[in-house]
Amino acid sequence: MRRLFRFLRSTALLVWLCGALAIGTVTLAFQTFALSAQVAGLTANAASTALRHRKEVTKAVARAKAREKAKARLRRALVAVPFVGGGVAVALEAQDYREWQEANPALGFDDYACDVAALSAEVIDEVLQDLPESLRPAPDAVLGRLPKCDRPI
Repeated sequence: MRRLFRFLRSTALLVWLCGALAIGTVTLAFQTFALSAQVAGLTANAASTALRHRKEVTKAVARAKAREKAKARLRRALVAVPFVGGGVAVALEAQDYREWQEANPALGFDDYACDVAALSAEVIDEVLQDLPESLRPAPDAVLGRLPKCDRPI
């Protein structure tokens, strides 16, 4: 009788333990699925937010580029008018120098001229490299003719 009682007690304990473990496993599985669904939702939300901001940034960059192109076209158009163009060109260059001087207060006009010459030569060189190959000059055709400045650009 004692053996039977011990056996029943051990069996009941094992059945209870297996049931508790099964309930715990099912509960953890449901929590895992719930957390996975929550993470998926947050990931989708983050992806849509990033996409929306990327579109906004792309639009802002495109608008800024369009504005710069429009300013450059307007400058070219104003400079193309024979008498007005000379005055406009001088005024625009003076404005560019003042802006450069604010950014570089310790430097003078010679440094500005070197900067402008180097940057202009780089742009001209890039534009020339877009020409058809038969008309294209050597890659350093313009950059090789720059005057030597006292400081690196």
